[in-house]
Amino acid sequence: MSQGPPAGSVLQRSVAAPGNQPQSPEDDDRKVRRREKNRVAAQRSRKKQTQKADKLHEEYECLEQENAALRREISKLKEELRHLSEALKEHERMCPLLLCPMNFVQVRPDPVASCLPR
Repeated sequence: MSQGPPAGSVLQRSVAAPGNQPQSPEDDDRKVRRREKNRVAAQRSRKKQTQKADKLHEEYECLEQENAALRREISKLKEELRHLSEALKEHERMCPLLLCPMNFVQVRPDPVASCLPR
């Protein structure tokens, strides 16, 4: 006695189900073409997704490098500001124009100097 699928299994039900008639070779061909078309579309979609991820990664790397360069520039500018502020303080201590109480020379306030930290 051969042992087939048990009674009521999925295989037996799908064959016995009404409206499920044996497929013609044309239906099989259509099914194969549809699967192939779907497979190609899925491959194309995965490739596009990978390319997008690669592009984003490259953009991320560029932005990281730009960020690092900007941080270095900020550091240099802060150091220059500190140095110039110290130089200004030294100058203010010795400047005859600032020390003389009877200064007749009208010195206009420098708009840039007022912005600098003291």
